[in-house]
Amino acid sequence: MTDQEIVKGLIERNGRITEDFFFVKCKPLFCSIMNIVFDYEVEYDELVNELYLYLMEDDAIKLRNFEYRSSVYQWLKVLATRFFIKKRARMIDNASGEPPCDKQEHVAAPESDVAVEYDMERLFEAMPTKRYVYVIRRLILEDCEPEELAREMNITTANLYNIKRRSMAQLTRIALNDIRKYGK
Repeated sequence: MTDQEIVKGLIERNGRITEDFFFVKCKPLFCSIMNIVFDYEVEYDELVNELYLYLMEDDAIKLRNFEYRSSVYQWLKVLATRFFIKKRARMIDNASGEPPCDKQEHVAAPESDVAVEYDMERLFEAMPTKRYVYVIRRLILEDCEPEELAREMNITTANLYNIKRRSMAQLTRIALNDIRKYGK
């Protein structure tokens, strides 16, 4: 099935296409993102259903605005990562059964968050192209709008997407080398 057929089927709320896409074809992708974003157990079906509702808001405007500059899977990877990160910020892992902390109470960042930040900084330091690091920070970590960043960098949005693709490829290579070197 082509990307156009997938997007058309999702917009038309085709049950077979939606089920196959979200719960078969994208399941490894979503599970991988969830394992990276959440440091605790989350319910796959619940989060994917929320992602689906997010995509379908305002008559599926996000899907309708998909421009096919990348594969639908690559586009969804970025969108889902941002969505899950925002979701994590609003979720409370309350498996302990203890009441949530008072918002006024100062709480240090969990060790896992500190470790993730340290690992990201270490990977960024290993990247030879600092422009790539800047693009990743602004687009993904800071959730800057692509059009805004393109204006800021005085480049076209299409060029920014190319830089982002190369940035992610470079970061992926470095991360994979890091895993091979240090193990998981």
